[in-house]
Amino acid sequence: MDSKAVQHDLADSGQVEKDVLAFLKAQTKRSWDPQVDLFASGGLSSLFAMQIVVHLEQTYRISIRGADLRLDNFRTVASMVALVQRLQGAQ
Repeated sequence: MDSKAVQHDLADSGQVEKDVLAFLKAQTKRSWDPQVDLFASGGLSSLFAMQIVVHLEQTYRISIRGADLRLDNFRTVASMVALVQRLQGAQ
């Protein structure tokens, strides 16, 4: 796990959003709006999406599998926040 990763048992949406935006900025060297379509804007490739999956799983102690791996869950920062919160609630 990345030494900078912060472990969250039950993260609030604002903290998840800040974390995902910081991760995206660190990886892409640009700022992102939480509502922008990351795939349509050229911000995400399928390979980078898998890096985000790993980051979310490790940071928030969740498991993203099966139907949760669909593109719509990673299209925007807001959709990733919703996914993290839903999966944390299911644990």
